[in-house]
Amino acid sequence: MRGGLMVCGTASDVGKSSVVAGLCRVLHRQGVSVSPFKAQNMANNSYVTPSGHEIGRAQGVQALAAGAVPEVAMNPILLKPTGERTSQVVVMGRPAGHLDAAAYQAEKPRLFATVLEALADLRSRFDVVILEGAGSPTEINLLDSDLVNLRLAKAAGVPAIVVGDIDRGGVFAAFFGTVALLPDDLRPLVRGFVVNKLRGDPALLPDGPAELERRCGVPTLGVLPYLHGVSLDAEDSLALPEVAPPAGAAVDVAVIRFPRIANFTDFDPLSLEPAVGVRFVDRAAALGRPDLVVLPGTKATVSDLEWLRGRGLQQAVEASGARVLGICGGYQMMGRTILDEVESGRGAVEGLGWLDATTVFEPTKLTRQRRGRAAIPAQGAAQAQHQRVSGYQIHHGRVTATEPWIRLDDAYGDEPEGSRQGRFSGTTLHGLFEDDGFRTAFLGIEPSGLSFAAARENQLDRLADMLEANLDMTAVETLLKEAT
Repeated sequence: MRGGLMVCGTASDVGKSSVVAGLCRVLHRQGVSVSPFKAQNMANNSYVTPSGHEIGRAQGVQALAAGAVPEVAMNPILLKPTGERTSQVVVMGRPAGHLDAAAYQAEKPRLFATVLEALADLRSRFDVVILEGAGSPTEINLLDSDLVNLRLAKAAGVPAIVVGDIDRGGVFAAFFGTVALLPDDLRPLVRGFVVNKLRGDPALLPDGPAELERRCGVPTLGVLPYLHGVSLDAEDSLALPEVAPPAGAAVDVAVIRFPRIANFTDFDPLSLEPAVGVRFVDRAAALGRPDLVVLPGTKATVSDLEWLRGRGLQQAVEASGARVLGICGGYQMMGRTILDEVESGRGAVEGLGWLDATTVFEPTKLTRQRRGRAAIPAQGAAQAQHQRVSGYQIHHGRVTATEPWIRLDDAYGDEPEGSRQGRFSGTTLHGLFEDDGFRTAFLGIEPSGLSFAAARENQLDRLADMLEANLDMTAVETLLKEAT
């Protein structure tokens, strides 16, 4: 089989990424060489490829679903929001500058050539490429400069399907409006609808899809049930629950929900542990008395530090008596000073002072996969236990600290990492909770037998099983083969 297919959506967070991941896994299980592709992703959740390039986190997981090694061509443009109107623009895995919306629009004609080149490269090496759109393909104010939806599908000769979220209501109007607003040259590219996240009885829907097809000529290819217990790496904080109470769990983990929170997928492994409850907190009154507070990564370290103080969370965390872990931007906040002429341009800023560490922002961003050993104090033991850890670094800030608790020993060198003083710990490593031994040792819980890697594989297989059972795969394969 050779070909391609674009998966668009009626809006953000309707399930495009999951459908792409599921299709990649279905085809991979059939022995097809398949790759995901998203021309332009806007997300502060990112993934570092083995070559040290930065791409959207969702594309990294989709590549794993496809049995492929994540690579930069799978997401040539990544926008990492730094404010309401500005983003860091990452092109082919490297930062290309901070642009506001108007400046980025002016860059799009040049970037379209980069997108087409990356897609052509993948199509030359894989039998099938599954393209993911962004937001809605019918943003009529942006159609002329579209890099990621149907304008790209037309240029690549690829048909498209559109996914809609019925759980939020209005899915039929969203499908109809999507097609009705498209210009004449793009409308024929939409070859099917997929209803996603149905919690009710699918037997109640046949009149809806039939009437929709009568009105706009596009068939519904499947009705997908709401799939509980599957939580693939989300792209943005729309997917974060407002409150996820611990429900009697032995370990209560409170993650500070920064306005520009980044790489919150770091906590997916914790959420799978039966003894652990993870909740996201954005105000002092909601903190309570957790066992562990985590200051996660952020794309706006200085402004999120000011937000933390302004919300009264600094005092609340200090008074809670909980252990505190800072990751990347959260770690930088925990030090004595931050010197930032790169991200915020604010110069010297006073940190929280919880760790003897200083951070200096450099123009060059470090993006690396790293490995090492972590020293974890063992309860009632004279010496710390050591656990292998692996993760990835994505940061402009270079931290100089005393009392490191991790020793990195990989191809990039043998060096100390992180800092720990009393109940406060910090590290630049994202993804370290994916290591099963480290996770249980750090949390002080008995091993549950959970393998995060196996759990993710299981989720991807469940997703593929669900698509095969509820999606017209014969129609999908026919569309794939129509790609030129």
